[in-house]
Amino acid sequence: MKIIHKYVSKSFLGPLFLTFIISLFVLLMQFIWKWVEDFVGKGLDWTLIAKIMFYASAGLVPMALPLAVLLASVMTFGNFGEHYELTAMKSSGISLMKIMRPLVFFTFLVSVGAFYFSNNVLPYTNLKIARLLFDVTRKRPELNIKTGIFNNDIDGYSIKIEKKNQETGMMYDFMIYNHSIGIGNREVILADSGEINVTKDQKNMVITLYHGTNYSEVDEKNKGTKEYPFRKDKFDEQKIILELNDFDFKESNEGLFKSNYQMMNLKQLSYSIDTLHQVYDKRVFLFQQRLLAWTYTKYEHKVTLRDDTAVYLADSLKKYVPLSKLKINFNIDSLYKTMDSDAKKEADKTSIDFAQKARDNIKNTSKALEDRLRWIRKHELAWYRKFSLSFACMIFFFIGAPLGSIIRKGGFGLPIVISTLLFIFYYVVSIMGEKFVSESIMPSPIGAWFSSAILLPIGIFITYKATRDAVLVRKEQMDSLAKPFIKLYKKLFG
Repeated sequence: MKIIHKYVSKSFLGPLFLTFIISLFVLLMQFIWKWVEDFVGKGLDWTLIAKIMFYASAGLVPMALPLAVLLASVMTFGNFGEHYELTAMKSSGISLMKIMRPLVFFTFLVSVGAFYFSNNVLPYTNLKIARLLFDVTRKRPELNIKTGIFNNDIDGYSIKIEKKNQETGMMYDFMIYNHSIGIGNREVILADSGEINVTKDQKNMVITLYHGTNYSEVDEKNKGTKEYPFRKDKFDEQKIILELNDFDFKESNEGLFKSNYQMMNLKQLSYSIDTLHQVYDKRVFLFQQRLLAWTYTKYEHKVTLRDDTAVYLADSLKKYVPLSKLKINFNIDSLYKTMDSDAKKEADKTSIDFAQKARDNIKNTSKALEDRLRWIRKHELAWYRKFSLSFACMIFFFIGAPLGSIIRKGGFGLPIVISTLLFIFYYVVSIMGEKFVSESIMPSPIGAWFSSAILLPIGIFITYKATRDAVLVRKEQMDSLAKPFIKLYKKLFG
């Protein structure tokens, strides 16, 4: 048995290491594709780029590890089945579970290591990568100008463009507010088009504008008034030269990012969640009290006594009658009918104003409270996902190993296709769970474990079928499932 266990473990470790490197590389390419525009043309040192890649790779480990376990288990047991090694072991009286036993123990250790990594190493790497990416995007602000949004990265200037040609770099419909003097927006520049370039020494940025107008206010010192004469200058071409000394790469303070849930371990997340809940409950309570005081009863009235001391007199309705026991003993309609037309109009106007203010107050406050609650849910998801991502390694092993023994196909062909489809399914379901939590459709624990709860029965079913050498899906079942698709294909393509 020990020889077989060593052989199985050795056969599993090689594919696990290889598939882990491949999975990490594929996920890292996705990261590079996302940030490539922010890296290119910024004159970054290769050591800085290497540091960013290293921290980004570390942040992708919790996602790459379950995929590697799935791929390695399918490939290993697929190879055993393809070369009849699995059949030889079973014919010797060794069950599939006994063959899997050393790998189950090893995968459990991998899951524990993944949890330790997510709880202790991942917050540190997330903090480092967040700070580096922030510093990189801040280094060359001219490349961060997005269409339709004012960019304030350059001190003293607010720049907005409407269109941008990615191939030529030409930008269209410029609007530049110049408040570098520090006394407001005294100068506005509008231009049909323009381009932004950096000098070869990387010290100056040149904004070249074409066909535009410069609107400015001229300060006449002798006037002695705050009214300034207006000046309008048209131009065919105008250049603005700005120094870039302040945009040299500098490492920002890590304290700016430590409050984010991605940079916290379990202990910090628990403390943060508890604090956020206390703040949220307090805000809800204060909102309820203010709503009662401002909408359903009158304001507290401030009265100044003879000795110049101010006191607040409680509304008599709130003072003597609890709101829960409040009963209306008079007919409001009959009281309204006794008013003259002017008083009715004033009462109607006042009532409508109060109702609209109450509605707007409830709407705005509800949105603010929902945003706070969504932020709490993100912290809770981060707390539970430290466990669920680690547990995913075990689930994927109990899916991959028996599935490989059933399909009996090794290598990088069919196993990779099956594993990729399963992992994409897991990833999509995970995103759905997070979305359901953010929309208050399900609680945070269920949303975090949603994908695991769906895949766990699948793993149990496949393991059950594999241990009994049963066919996963019979030919008759496959034919019945394929019939509707065959009919649809014939109707569409004859």
